[in-house]
Amino acid sequence: MKVTVDQDKCVSSGQCVLNSAEVFDQRDEDGVVVLLTTNPPADEADNVRRAAAACPAQAIYVEE
Repeated sequence: MKVTVDQDKCVSSGQCVLNSAEVFDQRDEDGVVVLLTTNPPADEADNVRRAAAACPAQAIYVEE
């Protein structure tokens, strides 16, 4: 699995962090998504998929 994010599309909802804090964080100054790892471990895959599905801006991209 490969994960990328579009910080320009991010609306700082925090759904990514709520679903997968191991892979996503938010910048302190504006809440924009920060990707912690582009290749998450297999045991985090379902959480990453949930984070992508929950993102209101569709700013998370997952390649299987």
